[in-house]
Amino acid sequence: MILRSTAILVTLACTLGACTKSETTNNTTVTTASGAPAAPGSKTIGVSIQNREAQFYQDMEAGMKSEAAKDGFTVTVVDASRDNAKQQSQVEDFISQKVAAIVLTPYDSQAIGAAIAEANKAGIPVFTADIANGSKQGQVVAHVASDNVQGGGQAGKLMCAAVKSGSVAIIDEPEVTSVQDRVKGFKAALASGCPAVKIVADIAGGGERAKANSVMEDLLQSHKDLKGVFGINDDSALGAAKAIDAAGMTGKIAVVGYDATPEARAAIKSGSMYGDAIQHPDQIGSKTIAAIAGYFGGNKPPAKISVNVGTFTKADAK
Repeated sequence: MILRSTAILVTLACTLGACTKSETTNNTTVTTASGAPAAPGSKTIGVSIQNREAQFYQDMEAGMKSEAAKDGFTVTVVDASRDNAKQQSQVEDFISQKVAAIVLTPYDSQAIGAAIAEANKAGIPVFTADIANGSKQGQVVAHVASDNVQGGGQAGKLMCAAVKSGSVAIIDEPEVTSVQDRVKGFKAALASGCPAVKIVADIAGGGERAKANSVMEDLLQSHKDLKGVFGINDDSALGAAKAIDAAGMTGKIAVVGYDATPEARAAIKSGSMYGDAIQHPDQIGSKTIAAIAGYFGGNKPPAKISVNVGTFTKADAK
């Protein structure tokens, strides 16, 4: 009897107001986001996120779901777990399911092209969010992302403010297109804003905290006069900050990151990081779904939709 009453209450709640239903199974979330129960013919959007554990992508997913609620879309989200083969298989699954559109944040910008090409053959439009398709294979309707050149420039300005002259390093992830743009903007900002600051190392850290920590430990040994380090995402920056703290160098080496996740904001507030370029992943998510809605409505979106990046420093911490 209690179970039946609960079911009736849930039904009434969904009838009288907005109801969003989510079910998670095997790292897959199927969300019907609408103001009313989804119609039998509602469109399903397949989304493969390269690393769903990252706060950035959780925020982006939330933005997608919020926007999907306005359009009555069903959003199926899967986690590629930083595995290109797994992500390609997920695209194949979406094709078999005959989803209306596919959204990808590619783990490997080059290798993903083959999977996108398969979706093209099946007549399914593909959109990318945050990370672009860097392959010559496959056609993407629109790419939605932070303006990463501009964001890298913001990180460079922060570094110029923290380090007037001397040696700095970059903990990189060069195979990712968005990171390539960040580094490009960072280098340009240093060249124009603080030419006395020299980049003495640019080392791949995989975008992972443990690896970035190891890279930073090596940098502390090979460049004892280092004044600053730019981590291309917050995991890279936080990994570097941990190594710097362990070496008793906190406050002597400026750490600049990218994303301004809650953990990075806390590190900036405490002084273990100098500042961050701050992205708006929720806007990336919502603009991606809005572009898909426009596409289905007969309005071709721009090939590239940019979201501006700001900065976050200790002055912004509360």
